[in-house]
Amino acid sequence: MGTFSWSVRISNMDGGESREIEAEVDSSAAFTTVPARLLREFGIAPSGRKRFAQADGRWIDRAFGQAWASINGESVVTVVLFGDDNDPALLGAYTLEGLCLAVDPVGRRLVPMEVFRL
Repeated sequence: MGTFSWSVRISNMDGGESREIEAEVDSSAAFTTVPARLLREFGIAPSGRKRFAQADGRWIDRAFGQAWASINGESVVTVVLFGDDNDPALLGAYTLEGLCLAVDPVGRRLVPMEVFRL
């Protein structure tokens, strides 16, 4: 699948500070990653640290916290990883699934995911 970016609004848990950022859609990444400096600007504090395996087999240690993520007027509380300050923002599977969005790799876009069928 080719990569593409999408706008996502990230805000702190109080719903105060927020900003719309462009994030690379990466459904193979478990969690959304945002440069740590931006998360700090939004007033988002780490709540812990965990080790994560990367696609190339390397392990990294990252702080994580919670934030609101909003796309197309829909919002969800999600886990965010504190990336290196120069890393691009990544929109991960946990956030996409919480927002009931699926990846259309051909159209290079996010589409509503059918969750329930009656």
